Parts: sequence; C-alpha cells; structure tokens
Amino acid sequence: MRLSPARVALVLAAAVAISPVARAEDPAAKAQAALDKGLAFLKANQQPDGGWQKSDREPIGITGLVLRAFVDDGKDTSKTDFIAKGFDKLLSYQMQDGGIYKNLLANYNTAICTSTLVAAKDPALQPQIDKAVAYLKQLQWTAETKPEYIAPPGKPVDQNTGKQVVSSDTDPWAGGWGYGGQGHSPAGQGRPDLSNTQFAVEALKDAGVSPDDPAMKNALKFIARCQNNSETNDQAWAGNDGGFIYGPSNDRKGESDSGETTEGGKRRIRTMGSMSYAGLKSMIYAGLGKDDPRVKAVWTWVNKNFTLEENVGRANADPKDAKAGLFYYYLMMARALHAYGEPTLVDDAGKKTDWRLAMIDKLTTTQNADGSWVGISQEMENNPVLVTAYSAMALENVIADLKVHPAQ
Repeated sequence: MRLSPARVALVLAAAVAISPVARAEDPAAKAQAALDKGLAFLKANQQPDGGWQKSDREPIGITGLVLRAFVDDGKDTSKTDFIAKGFDKLLSYQMQDGGIYKNLLANYNTAICTSTLVAAKDPALQPQIDKAVAYLKQLQWTAETKPEYIAPPGKPVDQNTGKQVVSSDTDPWAGGWGYGGQGHSPAGQGRPDLSNTQFAVEALKDAGVSPDDPAMKNALKFIARCQNNSETNDQAWAGNDGGFIYGPSNDRKGESDSGETTEGGKRRIRTMGSMSYAGLKSMIYAGLGKDDPRVKAVWTWVNKNFTLEENVGRANADPKDAKAGLFYYYLMMARALHAYGEPTLVDDAGKKTDWRLAMIDKLTTTQNADGSWVGISQEMENNPVLVTAYSAMALENVIADLKVHPAQ
C-alpha cells in the first residue's frame, strides 16, 4: 500500500516525537539524566559506616543532605539497604534533647536532618522528628527562650550559656536562629543569621508546623528585619533593593558577605544573592503570599538580578569571591523559585528567562564526567559530596516545577 505524502509526513513526525534524540531534548529528561549521574556518584562515595562524612570532623548535615537527595528522587526509600544504613548513621547523632549534631553547628545539622527525616515519609521516624522539632524551637531567639551562647574567650559578657539575651521582639535577634552551641568564629558564636534561620524554617514547615505557630510568626519578624526594604524594615541600615543580608550581626548593626556602602550619607548593607532567595523561600514557607509588599520587593530584586554565573553580591566585597557558595546559591534559588511558582523571569530590558531551563543548562555543563559537581574552597564547596548533594536537590526542584508548569 502506497502512503500519501501527508501520511508519510505524519509517520515521520511520530517517529521523531518518540526518538531518543527528541527525548534527550526534553528538559525534564535532561535534568533527570544529570540527576541520575549525580546520585550514582553519591552512592559510590558512601562511607563504610553508612554516612557520607569522610571523618567525624565533618558535620552529619552532609549525610542528611545526601539522604534527602535520594529520598526526594523517589527511586529509593528509607528501607533501601544503603539508604537505611545512612539513616542509622544520621540517627546515631540524635541526642536526648532532640538535637542531631556533634559538638557544633547544632541548628544547621538538626534542621537539615529534620527535613530529611520528614522527606523519608516513614511513620516509624515520627518520634525522632518530634524531638528534633522541639529542640529547634528551643534554639530560636525569643524573650521566652535561652539558646546556648558561648561568649568570646576572655570576654565575660551577658550572652553566656543559659542567660536571657533577647528581652523583647523589638530586638533584631528576636525570632532568628544561630548556629546553636559553639559557633564558627569567636566574635559570632550564637548570634542568629538568615542562613541558619532559613534551614530552621524549612524544617518546621516540612514537619507540618503551621504558619500560625508562634515559632513561625517570630521567624517572620526576624526575616523581615534582614531585608533591604525600608518601608517594612525598621533597621537603620535598610536600603530599598528588596534583597536580603546575612543577619543582624553580633553587635546588632547588620552584616553581609557582600560588604557595605553609603547612600546619601547613610550606612547601607549590601544584598546577598543566596540570602535573597533564602529570604523569599522563608517568607513563603511562613505563610506570606505574592501580594505581600515584602514578597513583591524581593521578587522585583530576583527579576532584576537573576544570574547563574555568580553568587550575586559576593564580588562587591572581594572579586575573587564571586563564585563563593555558588552551589548553595543554586539550591536556595531552585527551592525559592519553585515555591514561588513562576517559571519566567523578566529583567529591566524585557528579556524573559525560564529559570528552570537556565539552571538545567548550567548544571549539565558544569557536571564532571564522574557525575559530581565541585566548587571553590570557600564554604566547603571544594567537597564534591556536599556540592553534588546541593546540585542534585536543585535539579529535583527543577524537575518538580516542570511537572507543575511544563516548559513552553
């Protein structure tokens, strides 16, 4: 039987539609292929004890991030042999008070691991989740809590372990989370910051804590005081680009890894890219909608400043730091933009960018042959296990967003 030219065209079109070449061009398939390679690298780098830390000097949060990447992918569960071994390692760090850490970085580790335990969707883990959530709430700086704070050596100030530091919700520290326990620098131990806070807020949200819960309401006050938006932020340093800084600092005068400047004779603290996405994500998780002026302000910043070439703002303090924390920045971006739910960004010149497609292109072109990703030494991003976990989770958010909003 001879086919007409029209029927031949239809057959050829159908063949192309199901061909491997066409499938490879599908953005979700492209992202999944990179994700699969990344997860294979992570599986191959599991340690004999079940974790992904090369030594006990590395935080358990690394194992928590890797496990989260696996369970969010959906092909493995907490019952899969190598995953179950990883969860055993993670839970071996949980203390009687609910914290999941060893020696330092109590909040980071507990928050990350709490989100991972929730993501496992295993009812048997609920008691451990409940304990961790209760512990995280105790670490929040409020007038009712006394988080552990280690004073700088030789300087007996009032911020010592077990003493009240925040007396009211007008304190810039109020509602935030710090490292908990011993901090990472003598001058900043214990003070809250937006990076620690966004992980804690995410953990509470993942665990089902309502935006109406006092912990979330208090967190929102702290988050708003980290935004460069003078209309809604009462801090003297606040500018008006809508982005976010790192936190109020030990002296409550504000700090940012992007440095500071002056504007009209007034001190201004520069916005950080990673913290701006962390701030957007956290406000959404805390219950704010797109019509809230604080959300509108940071959304304007996002559209004006979207890039995957650098961690926005870091080069202002030192040009060599442009890519410092870059993969953490990618993860914050992917989680925030997926939570916001708008695939297309539009800059001041009217240029439209689908952030999902841009991120897929960036991560597939920077992935190493062994499936890993690696960054520069700042913020531990020369650790391929950590950076591959960040990248895998960023891709998972991209894939999830493409299911809701297919690429045009």
